[in-house]
Amino acid sequence: MSKLIAPSVLAADFANLQRDVEMVNNSDADWFHIDVMDGVFVPNISFGMPVISAIKKHAKKTMDVHLMIVNPDQYISTFKKVGADILTVHYEACTHLHRTVQAIKAEGMKAGVALNPHTPIAVLEDIIKDIDMVCIMSVNPGFGGQSFIENTYKKVQQLKHLIEFNNTECLIEIDGGVTNKNANQLIEAGADVLVAGSYVFGAEDPTATIADLKQLIS
Repeated sequence: MSKLIAPSVLAADFANLQRDVEMVNNSDADWFHIDVMDGVFVPNISFGMPVISAIKKHAKKTMDVHLMIVNPDQYISTFKKVGADILTVHYEACTHLHRTVQAIKAEGMKAGVALNPHTPIAVLEDIIKDIDMVCIMSVNPGFGGQSFIENTYKKVQQLKHLIEFNNTECLIEIDGGVTNKNANQLIEAGADVLVAGSYVFGAEDPTATIADLKQLIS
């Protein structure tokens, strides 16, 4: 499978959201990555359903929605309605993770599970065959523009081993601090999807930055 780039809309210009969505549509990017924060699970609030619905109206690529919220179960069907294709919940936010994953799949979405930097890969051993993607947080969740945590490479390798051992098709996504300086090493370690926020939207030429990143990992 070719490696994927998912620009994080959290870093877009919200006064020009349609323009930035169209930029991603017309770029070499593969997915839209959409971070939903509630100010409880993480110390920040991002955006809710109306903004995701607005993005969906213009987006022509996969909507990869990452929930950094408590009680994600009560919103699963709503996120399907507003346009999520992939719905990722945090391991740390789910008391009954298997039930949550099954509920996401029952709505016709792909199910992802995100791990905070301090959470070991081993917690996924009993559920790895049930999930479509694991999102490894390479920064502490809540804010964009943070520095990449170097221990991430080791976690990617451990996760890749777990996936191969269980003979599953689960994707590995990296979220946080991704740039042209670490993209190649992350792919070599076993990553499939790279989320890039401020690195893309803060660039002078976001389209060229996406193209360079895509070429680097191809």
